[in-house]
Amino acid sequence: MPMAFVLINTEIGSESVVLGALKKIDAVEEAFMVYGVYDVVAKVKADTMDKLKEIVTWRVRRLDKVRSTLTMIVIEETK
Repeated sequence: MPMAFVLINTEIGSESVVLGALKKIDAVEEAFMVYGVYDVVAKVKADTMDKLKEIVTWRVRRLDKVRSTLTMIVIEETK
């Protein structure tokens, strides 16, 4: 199952708003506010790579108050 971590920069002071919106997206398994270069990190999973790209491009990146993102697609998962 394709998975990605999306690092998100938000407008100043809107981290919790973006976090709340991310948690309403079914494909977002986890999301956290973080300190550092990025404000929020989200773990996104989908049935196909095309669906994953669609979710990141059309749902996550288009959220109000999101300024920029960096998507890291997972190539190998260990258990």
